[in-house]
Amino acid sequence: MRIEDEIKQPAFKDPYQKAHINVMFTAGWLGQRQAATFRSYGITPPQFNILRILRGQHPKPATVNLLIERMLDKTSNASRIVDKLEVKQLVTRTTCPSNRRAVDIRITEAGMTLLQQMDDAAALQIMGLQNLTPEEATQLSALLDKIRD
Repeated sequence: MRIEDEIKQPAFKDPYQKAHINVMFTAGWLGQRQAATFRSYGITPPQFNILRILRGQHPKPATVNLLIERMLDKTSNASRIVDKLEVKQLVTRTTCPSNRRAVDIRITEAGMTLLQQMDDAAALQIMGLQNLTPEEATQLSALLDKIRD
């Protein structure tokens, strides 16, 4: 469906305004779909992101700073997210033996198992993108990278 129809706005100031609104709307649309899928697992998208980062680090520990650097949503509070994941027993937090001021964060077996279960659900988050050819998906990624340059 065209952005004009989605937001009931027949005209835009220029193609740049239309593209900006379309990117923002689509990002929100994708985020809502992802959140709805993850809700059944008791996980939020930022929590999922932290777990995936930790899985990529496994078996090495991560620090909160490393998580912040790698998170998709830079406005999320990584420390608070880790707190919630620790309560769910999906991560552990221990004092780093070589630097007592640092904290090592690791994914637990329960966290790994949950991510394995969620991998299929995460693959479904590509919904909408399967309408693109591989070449179009590559072009879209390149254009999004260009916007951020």
